[in-house]
Amino acid sequence: MSRRVVVTGVGLVCACGIGTEEAWANLLAGRSGIGPITQFDATDFDCRIAGEVRGFDPLNWLEKKELKKTGRFIQLALAASDFAMKMSALEVTPDRAEQTGVYIASGIGGFDVIEREHSKLLQGGPGKISPFFIPAAIVNLASGHVSIRYGAQGPNSATATACSASAHAIGDSYKIIQRGDAEAMICGGAEAAVTPMGVGGFAAMKALSTRNDEPERASRPFDAQRDGFVVGEGAGILILESLDSARQRGAKILAEIVGYGMSGDAYHITQPAEEGAGAYRVMRATLRDAGLGPEVVDYVNAHGTSTPIGDAIETTAVKRFFGDRAGKVLVSSTKSMTGHLLGGAGGLEAGICILALRDQVLPPTINYENPDPACDLDYVPNQARKATVRYALSNSFGFGGTNAALLFKRWEE
Repeated sequence: MSRRVVVTGVGLVCACGIGTEEAWANLLAGRSGIGPITQFDATDFDCRIAGEVRGFDPLNWLEKKELKKTGRFIQLALAASDFAMKMSALEVTPDRAEQTGVYIASGIGGFDVIEREHSKLLQGGPGKISPFFIPAAIVNLASGHVSIRYGAQGPNSATATACSASAHAIGDSYKIIQRGDAEAMICGGAEAAVTPMGVGGFAAMKALSTRNDEPERASRPFDAQRDGFVVGEGAGILILESLDSARQRGAKILAEIVGYGMSGDAYHITQPAEEGAGAYRVMRATLRDAGLGPEVVDYVNAHGTSTPIGDAIETTAVKRFFGDRAGKVLVSSTKSMTGHLLGGAGGLEAGICILALRDQVLPPTINYENPDPACDLDYVPNQARKATVRYALSNSFGFGGTNAALLFKRWEE
């Protein structure tokens, strides 16, 4: 019999707040974290807005000498892990070290470091490249730094599956614990792609909103006037534990993870499959993994990026999966406030699902002002809503047709 796996900590750092409870309070208040880009001069860019983590000081988590060894995504991961570990009160003692792992994803990794070091190369030649360039930039070093910080000697990995990456990291961690290869996992994702190449690259694809004069109204999932997503940065980290481990140490349990699914569109490098076939199959796989039917799901934290095609196709997939119940399932996209954290999105949104289960209140989809006939579900528009939520589903879909979904259950003995 497979083991039950629970959530004992959530760490959130995003445009809506530095710290879990601050971010959660702003999300429930419907406050957008989107604003003009400050991390570089975006004057000549088509998109000049982002969901930056304003006021973030990495020196609160790192010594000054460590800054040059870490890309911003690593710094954000360390901060979110700190919040999650403090909430969990998990201590990685010597007897727990080999049974505590780390699995933190990123879609892009240290884009800021890559751009900085490439500039040094062009200006001064190869002798100017920092010896810390590679370990500051590569995706798995978020997991590496967190494992070193806490002495976690168990399974250590990282996924880079675009915008599904941190959902995959959490799902894989769930399975690692379920099969007995660890007792606890520090897992999720981090992203820091508010850089000239990051923003410029997505803008070149015409994927980003150009509502530069109204940044707080730019990310508007499912609204008829949506015109693209807004890049966000941040991190979302969960502490997963076997139920036995959590009980043995008297941990406060926030929720239970009960399902994880994966699918591939096999359709297009950036566009989702027609009729949302991959999205439908990943939701089906997740409920099948849980041994449950779609009728149990009360809330879906949608991928909902605010792109014209993506939001409509996800709506189609949700309607197909839930059938006649689709109109009664509550759906919201918190990307309307945080922007799209790319590889960090699944971690952030899994954390949001857990807080929704804990507090029995759902965050809204803000900026929903103009109904779209192609998007006709209950998107919890503009205001948070109290609701009875027993099961929450989190969807994450990525370029290349990679899809992941996670099912969480309100904690019950």
